[in-house]
Amino acid sequence: MITSSFSKIQYFSNEKGKFADETLCLRSFLEKKRKYFFFKRVGDIILSTFVIVFILSWLIPIVAILIKLDSRGPVFFVQRRVGRWGKSFYCLKFRTMVVNERANIQQAQENDSRITGVGKFLRKSNLDEFPQFINVLLGHMSIVGPRPHMHADCDRFSRVIANYKFRNLVRPGITGLAQIKGYRGPTKDFASIFHRYQFDSFYVRNASFWLDMRIIRKTAAQTLRQLFSRLWQQPKPEIPRKEWAGSVTTMPN
Repeated sequence: MITSSFSKIQYFSNEKGKFADETLCLRSFLEKKRKYFFFKRVGDIILSTFVIVFILSWLIPIVAILIKLDSRGPVFFVQRRVGRWGKSFYCLKFRTMVVNERANIQQAQENDSRITGVGKFLRKSNLDEFPQFINVLLGHMSIVGPRPHMHADCDRFSRVIANYKFRNLVRPGITGLAQIKGYRGPTKDFASIFHRYQFDSFYVRNASFWLDMRIIRKTAAQTLRQLFSRLWQQPKPEIPRKEWAGSVTTMPN
């Protein structure tokens, strides 16, 4: 099973003479992490059930009304993403864009005209990701792990960085080490792709209960900070003006 999955998605080089050693390394990695993966899955089920029952039960109806009032289209955006072992799954999000044909191949950019008014708030506060707790309960994702990519992005990044699919050894997460380090949103250049991969591969190699707790704690703090800053954002003060010789000049900041 392990060898078959490993061969299918080609996490490492398939050069002759290396395949057997790499398979043994993969088997050793999974053996060392067996207990961790088991208890992590138990924790994912408990936490995702709690969030679904006590948060999503009232959050989904409220957000659904706001989305429907803001633009036409479904409440949820469902997209095929790359999961563990390179397997596809359908990732859930609150819809933050107008319905468009390029949603599955083009990342959202800053000031993207496709993003709706409600969508901007959902993205900034990270509330658009909350339906993914359903994916966690179903076993497609984990609370913590590398973010799941669109297939188009995964293929593109794999051509840029060798062994990029190494990050697919674990379940993708709602949040991850790269995200708390500030690497979220669109990938603009090689550096942004490379640094995300660095943090993702570091996480895969060093995944532990304490690292997961640290990532969850920092993600919660960042989400609350973003949410409150959007809700109580102060309007920018008007720039004072002075008149000289009948002309209006803007005072420098």
